[in-house]
Amino acid sequence: MVELNDLLDSFLTWTKNFVTWSNFFKLVGIILILLVIFIIYRIILHRVKKIPAEKMSPQRLLVITKIINYAFFLIILMYVLGLFGVKLSAVWGAVGIGGMVLAFAAQTSVSNVISGFFMVAEKNLKVGDLITVGDETGIVDDIRLLSVKIHTLDNQMVRIPNSSIINTNLRNTTYFPQRRMTISCSISYEADLSFALETLKKAPEYCPIVLKDPAPAVWVDGFGASGIELTLAIWFESANFLDAKNQAFIAIKRVFDEAKIEIPYTKIDVKIYGNQ
Repeated sequence: MVELNDLLDSFLTWTKNFVTWSNFFKLVGIILILLVIFIIYRIILHRVKKIPAEKMSPQRLLVITKIINYAFFLIILMYVLGLFGVKLSAVWGAVGIGGMVLAFAAQTSVSNVISGFFMVAEKNLKVGDLITVGDETGIVDDIRLLSVKIHTLDNQMVRIPNSSIINTNLRNTTYFPQRRMTISCSISYEADLSFALETLKKAPEYCPIVLKDPAPAVWVDGFGASGIELTLAIWFESANFLDAKNQAFIAIKRVFDEAKIEIPYTKIDVKIYGNQ
């Protein structure tokens, strides 16, 4: 019972010493400072998010937003530590040493973060682009500081580290709004070559998706084993790849059939000799 009374007296004494007008005003000041920091943080974040898409890509906006968030929490942490009497110089020293340790222990992650900044700065890809990195081809779903997530054309999720994108060749199929496709086809050696070229030029007329500017082109590509190789080049909007390809092949077959031009194919002649 005596110990309980002593503890109660000690608590009341501490409370009387702590709950003073001086400490009250200090607490109000701390709350006001934290509130001001939070308001500034929200204003900056709101202004950044209001920047039009034509001036800042979604990927760059994502990175800048993350930097603002990290900076806000770091400032709050440093301020709170300062209130408890922690020397910031010692903290920065510890952070520096810890940073060196982390840099050696997690070089891959650091490399990916740095690569992420370079990637966003170069503006080589955006969400919705069809890209190829190494053996992986897919549509970009998300761009983060460490990696890019894509889904392949057969709908599998693939995570590609940013450092892989920076250190290898990146092919962005939909980077430009327009694409060119070249289609090879053969004609028989018996066909009139000039007439065949003029006939092939008519194929794009049956393809509504094919662009007239840049204009389609045809040329002789060489002499093959079973026929003369011709090439048709067409331009189309990147989003219309499959439709343009299907329309082009159908049109080539149509114009050749109408002109009675044979598309050669492998033939096997079999002769059977009976007993004399």
